[in-house]
Amino acid sequence: MKRVVIFASGSGSNAENLIKFFHNSDNASVIQVLTNNPHAKVLDRCKKLNVSALSFNRTAFSKSEDVLNILKASQPDLIVLAGFLWKFPEFILKEFENKVINIHPALLPKYGGKGMYGMHVHEAVVANKETETGISIHYVNENYDEGAIIFQAKCDVLTTDSAEDVARKIHLLEMEYFPKVVNQLLNE
Repeated sequence: MKRVVIFASGSGSNAENLIKFFHNSDNASVIQVLTNNPHAKVLDRCKKLNVSALSFNRTAFSKSEDVLNILKASQPDLIVLAGFLWKFPEFILKEFENKVINIHPALLPKYGGKGMYGMHVHEAVVANKETETGISIHYVNENYDEGAIIFQAKCDVLTTDSAEDVARKIHLLEMEYFPKVVNQLLNE
């Protein structure tokens, strides 16, 4: 049975989608969710779904080996960042080489990098009058949103679309494709 650990910072809709996708799987399960936000809604979602969830601070994550030791004990086959906003420390990436992936709400390399998350991305897409956008699932390296791209899915951006309209389209792509791509990676 493959083991998945999810990192999230916010509401956790992608985390919940992944947990439910693998709930009755013979292949894999989400064994733990870790968050840098002690008030994140993802913690409530995990409680309802009966999945272990822990919050941690910046010191535990990047200045000590506390989070690394939690991961070593969990022995994940894949670490999935689902709306996780902090840059991943190199010492954790080295320990779990090619086992950390992220989902980004744009077609990388466009609209990536520090500060480009959530509505900031969608507002930039609309402001720049893009005709399409989408999601990118990629490996995580030492730089924000620069790891090798695994998968992308696109959607149209209409001239009448607001950032909120774009956010809804992106959310639908995330819900459809993220679990499938994670599953595919676990089966490789």
